[in-house]
Order: sequence, then C-alpha cells, then structure tokens
Amino acid sequence: MISSGYVRTMARYNSWQNDQLISLLLDMPADELTKDRGAFFGSILGTANHLLCGDMLWLSRLDPSMAPPFAAPDQWPRLHDDARGWATDRHRVDGKLHRWADKQREIDLVGDVMCKPVTRGTAFSISRAMAVVQMFTHQTHHRGQIHAMLTAAGQTAPISDIIHMPEIV
Repeated sequence: MISSGYVRTMARYNSWQNDQLISLLLDMPADELTKDRGAFFGSILGTANHLLCGDMLWLSRLDPSMAPPFAAPDQWPRLHDDARGWATDRHRVDGKLHRWADKQREIDLVGDVMCKPVTRGTAFSISRAMAVVQMFTHQTHHRGQIHAMLTAAGQTAPISDIIHMPEIV
C-alpha cells in the first residue's frame, strides 16, 4: 500500500507546510487567529491545535514510546491560546515525526496497530499502513481548512502543492 519512501516524503511535506504556517501565524494578530470562523474547530488556531493533537495521537499509536496528547479531545482546539506556544509544540512534534519517519523500513509498515479510542467506544485494530495514511491525510485535510480560513481572513495562504516542495523540484 505505502512505502518507507512515502512516509519520509510525507513527513518532509508536513514540516514544509507547518513551517510556512508558523511564520504566517506568528505574524497574525491574536484576535484574527482566535476569531470563530464557523469551521468545525472554530478558529485558525483552534484547527491548528486540533491538528497538532491529532498528530500526537497517531504518533503515539504508531510508536508507543511517544506520548499521546495530554488533553481530552474536546480541549484540543484550546491547547494553546497563542501562536507562539502552538509553534513551539508544532516544531517539537514535527521533529519527532521526522525521526520516526526516518527510521521506518518496509517491514515496519506491515501488521496492525491497536488503537484506544480517545472518546468513547471500543478499541479497534487498523493496519499500520492505513494508520500512517490516516495521519498524513488528516494533516492535509485540516491544513486545507486553515488555508481557506487564512484566505477568508485576507491573508496570503502558503503554497500547498507537494510538487512545489523544495526537495521535490
């Protein structure tokens, strides 16, 4: 389904996208970042916080040595109340994701992952490859929402096409 090369490329893509967002969000006024824009997680920062926690959750499922988010899912959008705190954690988690991705071999993507639900329900099993795909598509989905909110806020949203990632061209 996927290869270790895919994992490393997507980890680089994730960091490239987040680095662009970090510089943009750090320059935005706090009231613009936290303004409810009618998105599922409310604001730009709320969505960015949710995405950060989602990455922490999926990484903890893929590598049990990594810690899951310390907040309950309904608190994820309020994890950080400013861009600086979010950017610090975002950079830290992206580093962990990179180190994890760089270690992956084809055999590491085989088998299943047992997942404990973060809200209610029973534990479930998912293939490791599908868990990795879920993590990366979750990132892309929510960054798309952030992109739309930035555009609506009059900001110039960063380029997001993977074909424009510096390491690709």
